[in-house]
Amino acid sequence: MPCSDSVWNTAPTSAPAQRKGRYVPGSAAHPAKMLPAIAAHAIATYTKPGDLVLDPMCGIGTTLVEALRLGRNALGIEYEPQWATLAALNARSAAQKSGTGTGIVRCGDARRLTDLAPASARGEVALVVTSPPYGPSVHGQVRSTRETGERGVVKKDFRYGHDRANLAHVSTTHLLDAFTEILTQCRAMLRPGGTVVVTTRPWRERGELIDLPSATLAAGKAAGLIPTERCVALLAGIRDSRLVARPSFFQMKNVRDARRQGIPLSVVQHEDVLVFTGPGRCAAPAQPRDRVATRSTAFRSRTCTGTGAGQPKGEQS
Repeated sequence: MPCSDSVWNTAPTSAPAQRKGRYVPGSAAHPAKMLPAIAAHAIATYTKPGDLVLDPMCGIGTTLVEALRLGRNALGIEYEPQWATLAALNARSAAQKSGTGTGIVRCGDARRLTDLAPASARGEVALVVTSPPYGPSVHGQVRSTRETGERGVVKKDFRYGHDRANLAHVSTTHLLDAFTEILTQCRAMLRPGGTVVVTTRPWRERGELIDLPSATLAAGKAAGLIPTERCVALLAGIRDSRLVARPSFFQMKNVRDARRQGIPLSVVQHEDVLVFTGPGRCAAPAQPRDRVATRSTAFRSRTCTGTGAGQPKGEQS
């Protein structure tokens, strides 16, 4: 079922408001959480109750929670044990509240997805919803130092973990190779004609644009997936037909610093949503909505700019 709209209104409320009362304590510490409404919109659009939804890098389990709340079954893989534990707790809580669906979390490397997942799930996944790790570009949260008698702020909760084997620590080139492996594993888990939704955004590294959306598109194609749609998931609210941005402290700081250097950055307002279809016997996939390029694209571009381009990954306030 194709998406009926290319712009997803996924931030009518802030991220903390979307999570309030639905996630266990400690969940907020993850540095790069998916906005719950993005996962919910994808699940409601591309699946039906009872379908199986997979997130191969599930973090604290946002995709799983939203799938279970909507009456779907959920499977998540997470490399870091601390986040896998929280994902399992969040999924258990969501399953108990919804009364329908089953949530399973396995701890391990998503490049071994087909080995980690239950054998019964292979070829049964209706939808994959995930986001690639952003490594050193995440900025976490901010804490005032006023209570210590000092002036200023410090970062907190800005690391996925300390294991150097985590993909969050690799170079962007190696990240693309690894993500291609993961999407290839996801393709093996899909039912015929299943859907893969990947949310991503670019960022800047020493003033140079890291074009992760284009690289993700290339990774999906290299994994044997078919690009079918490219949408926008809003991270800003809408009021009186205007966008209402909800930037974090560090996003505002980075924009101001960049503008002082003559780099025309803006506060990030959206995530790119790349939608792929797996091969299979189902109906032919829709034509790409925006005529997405079919050739591999380099990560780095010195000339690409635009609204929100180059903001570090992190949750909106």
